Amino acid sequence: MPLVSLTASARAVFRTLVASGPATRPQIGALLDLSRPTMSAAMGELERHGFVENVGESQGSLGRKAALYRAGGGAGHVVAVDAGSTHVRLRVSTLDRRLLHSRTYRLPSNHKVMDEEISLAVAEEFEAATAEREPSWGPLRAIGIALPSRVVRPDSGDTAATRQDRLFTRFEPPGGLPLILENNVNCAAVAERFYGVAQGEEDFAYIQIGLKLGMGLMLGGRLVRGRNGAAGEIGHIAFPLAAGMVPVPGEIEAYLGTEALMERVRGAWDASEGPPPSDASELFRLAESGHGGALAAVCRHADDIGGLVATCVAVVDPGLVVLGGGVGTSPLLLPTVPEVAARLSYPVTVRSSSLGPDATVLGIERLAIEEALVLLLADGAR
Repeated sequence: MPLVSLTASARAVFRTLVASGPATRPQIGALLDLSRPTMSAAMGELERHGFVENVGESQGSLGRKAALYRAGGGAGHVVAVDAGSTHVRLRVSTLDRRLLHSRTYRLPSNHKVMDEEISLAVAEEFEAATAEREPSWGPLRAIGIALPSRVVRPDSGDTAATRQDRLFTRFEPPGGLPLILENNVNCAAVAERFYGVAQGEEDFAYIQIGLKLGMGLMLGGRLVRGRNGAAGEIGHIAFPLAAGMVPVPGEIEAYLGTEALMERVRGAWDASEGPPPSDASELFRLAESGHGGALAAVCRHADDIGGLVATCVAVVDPGLVVLGGGVGTSPLLLPTVPEVAARLSYPVTVRSSSLGPDATVLGIERLAIEEALVLLLADGAR
């Protein structure tokens, strides 16, 4: 769909509505320091293209009512997908983040790497969401997909090694649209900065603890991706480091991931305390209820996670670490993790993610919207 050319003031007004949500003309004009005639002309432009719509009235402090506006259907929508190791989560939303449609699919098995089964799930979920599309959604402006792998530029020559190409074994994105690919943990870090417990923070690390390990690193308010897209790939930290032992690639992830955790739990479980938990979720539920054996296992795991956090802190000194993932969000990890991390490295604030399993899809949604806005509001738009 051809894009339109907007004046600078119209672009500024639209960006404000997208960022802050519904507002009146006087509110936007005051925020942007626009005169009433300029504001009126800008809104007229946006209304002609369907980029804004009237959604009612707002009562002013002096009793006057003013029309309330938000992003309109003509501005379109984005599709955001978290192609995860255990679930595929999909959100369809307007550019001002109003949810239009959502889907969640539990994969039949866990996947530590990008593969054809994840690709098939993405294809089916995208097709199902497309079938639900309504005219009021407007045009699709961008697609964002978060992957359980490092991500590099398509022209880097390294896409086979990252396995990001496996996304397209069964999923064929529609042509002519921006497609944003990003590492899933990086996306979670983006979401935490804008919507979660790291709001307003320029420097922090988001550490995922679950089936896999990962770190999304924000420094100076920008994602750190690294030369090979591998910044934050903490699952590749050399481990173990001890006399007579040879470090094995990925072994720290194999040791701290939920599968190995449950193997240790089952191996040490006292039969007198009942049957062992079937998975990590049950383990943490038992621990929260005060079950002695489960609580001891979780405390040991918290010590190990504290050691991992200490390693990350020693390298990048982020000041703040946000714990996420299936295990990382448990409040039982606090205060052990920050205590261990401070003892082994430097003092650090540790917070549990407030976004839970939605962190990644919210982050890739944010990146897709940003890309859509760049194209939609570009000077001399095509």
